[in-house]
Amino acid sequence: MATLPILEDLTHSLQDGLRLTDGHRRTLTDLRLSVTDRCNYRCVYCRTGNDALPVSELPLADYARLIRVFVSLGIEKVRFTGGEPLLRADLLDLVRSTAQLTSPFTDKLDLALTTNGHLLAPLAKPLKDAGLSRITISMDAVDPDTFARITRVPGSFQHVRDGIRAAQDAGFTEIKINCVLLRGFNDSQIETFADFSRSERVIVRFIEFMPLEEDRAWSPDTVVPMAEILTRLNAHIPLVSLPANNPSETARRYTFADGIGEIGIIAPVSQPFCGHCSRLRITSDGALRTCLFSQSDHDLLGPLHRGASDDDLRATVRRIVQQKEARHHIGEPGFLQPSRSMVHIGG
Repeated sequence: MATLPILEDLTHSLQDGLRLTDGHRRTLTDLRLSVTDRCNYRCVYCRTGNDALPVSELPLADYARLIRVFVSLGIEKVRFTGGEPLLRADLLDLVRSTAQLTSPFTDKLDLALTTNGHLLAPLAKPLKDAGLSRITISMDAVDPDTFARITRVPGSFQHVRDGIRAAQDAGFTEIKINCVLLRGFNDSQIETFADFSRSERVIVRFIEFMPLEEDRAWSPDTVVPMAEILTRLNAHIPLVSLPANNPSETARRYTFADGIGEIGIIAPVSQPFCGHCSRLRITSDGALRTCLFSQSDHDLLGPLHRGASDDDLRATVRRIVQQKEARHHIGEPGFLQPSRSMVHIGG
C-alpha cells in the first residue's frame, strides 16, 4: 500500500511535465485568440476614433493551426476576441472546427466569445449550434445616451440589448456583461447595473480601467477601485460573497442578500491576481503575448509559414512561456504601458 502514493505522484509528475507551465510554476490552460483588430465601435477607453487604421487579421487556417497546437499542449479554454470578432464572416467555421478538437486533459473544450453584441442577435443561435459554450458581452452603460457617448456610435444600445435576448433565447446560460468603469463617464451606472443583473438574470462584471487605450490617456484618477464599487453596491442592496469557480478566476463574485443576480468585480489595478494567471494571448497578426502588459510579443506566424511542424511550434511555445512575467507593474515606479493597445492585443 505504501507504494501507491509514490506511483500516484509519479503519474501526476509525468502528466504535469506534459502540461504547459511557465517559469513561475503556473499552469497555462486559457488561450485568448484575437481574430481581428477591426471594430464597429470606437469606445473612449479603447480606440482613438480613427477609422483609417490598418487592419490586422489572418486567414482562418492560420488561427485553426495555432489553436490545434495550443490545445495539444493542454489549453482547455479558448476565447475568441478582437477587435470585434463577429466582424469575421468565417468565425462560425473557426468555432465549429475548434469544437471538434480533442484535448489530452479535458473531455470537452470550453469555447467562449467576447463581443460588443452589436451583431450578435442573428448569430447567437448559429454560434450555439457550432459549439460555442459561453458568451461575454461588453456593455458599458444601461442608459442608452451614456452608452452611445462611450461607444461613439449613435443608436448602438438597442442592438446590444437585442443581442443579449437572442443569446438567452439560443440557450446560453450565465451570460456575462462586462462593464469597464471610468470615473466621469459611466460610474453613475453601478447601481443601475445591479438592478439590470437582477431583472435580466445576467452576470454583471465591473472591470477597473487599465492603461491599454490607444489615446494613452489613462491615469489613476480615472479608475473606480473595487472598494468603492463594493461600498456603493452594499448601500444599494447588501451583497453576499460567492466562492470562485476556479483558482485562476479573475473576478471576485457576489450575489445579493436575496440570492437574485450576480456581480463580479475584476480589479487588476487595486487587487492584482497575477499569481494565479492561467492565460496566454495570440494577437490578430499571429503573435504570442505572455501577459496583457508585456513590452514585446513573440512571432508565431513566421515559423508557421516557414514550414515549422507542430512539434517545432510546441517547442517554441514552451520556450516562450517560460519567460512569462510574474506580474504586471501598474502603479509601481517606472511602469510602462504595454507596447500595444487592447484592441491590437485582443481582449
